[in-house]
Amino acid sequence: MGARYMPAMFDFRPAADTPKPEAYRQLVDAAEALTAGEPDGVANMANMAALLWDFLPEINWAGFYRVVEDELVLGPFMGRPACIRIPMGQGVCGTAAKDAATQLVEDVHAFPGHIACDAVTSSELVVPVVRDGTVIAVIDLDSPAKARFDAEDAAGIEALAAAIAKRI
Repeated sequence: MGARYMPAMFDFRPAADTPKPEAYRQLVDAAEALTAGEPDGVANMANMAALLWDFLPEINWAGFYRVVEDELVLGPFMGRPACIRIPMGQGVCGTAAKDAATQLVEDVHAFPGHIACDAVTSSELVVPVVRDGTVIAVIDLDSPAKARFDAEDAAGIEALAAAIAKRI
């Protein structure tokens, strides 16, 4: 089986004035294009982390935590070094995974049990990736800006999680 080669340059960023729903539709389209036909979940998560990093303004971390047995384990990401393991139910990521529910946190310092991997993070959005009714990972986005994420961001990342659930 030969290696798959793709063009070396990708620029999926939407124009700065693109409304959020359209920008997230473009993000999902880009994610599907990048992962189409690629069976390696780690490679697909790595490209998704890079895509999120490139696509979203005002973020300082974008990536994945994978469910491994009864905890979250760091997956591909962009940003500063991060916590490697997070117990289910702890912090924003552990809560999202345990409850299978999106966590939209305007001020992480007000979130009970927040796990601070980067002191500059002020807000966070964590979306579970669910395959066949089971949480297999979470998409974690951090920002140094308070209240950086809103319901449109949550809906957009939820659409991304649904689109890539079978590809990671």
